[in-house]
Amino acid sequence: MICFVNANLLKLYGDAIHVVNIMGTISVNQFRDNLKTLVVEVVSTHEPLKVSRRAGDDFIVMNAEGWEREQEILYILQNNNLMRKMSKSLTTHSSNAGHKPTDEQMNEITGI
Repeated sequence: MICFVNANLLKLYGDAIHVVNIMGTISVNQFRDNLKTLVVEVVSTHEPLKVSRRAGDDFIVMNAEGWEREQEILYILQNNNLMRKMSKSLTTHSSNAGHKPTDEQMNEITGI
């Protein structure tokens, strides 16, 4: 699956596994006038903000953690080998045929 995101459109090809939520849309003038407040809100809520311009060419403001997450998702979605492995893992998990860790392994994983 490949995910393309721009300020005007979100297209998902294949099975949807991630959706980008847009906090809202404001004009570039509103953004400029309220820059500090809006940046704090975007960082604290982890939700992107769409800023529209009269000439078109809208843009998105998002926090760095969200950007890194989106980049990781795009990398995974574009990696066919990794997607096949994930699909196989989901199939074995769904059929309860995957690896079952021992209690000791689970304690190590969960830190108990």
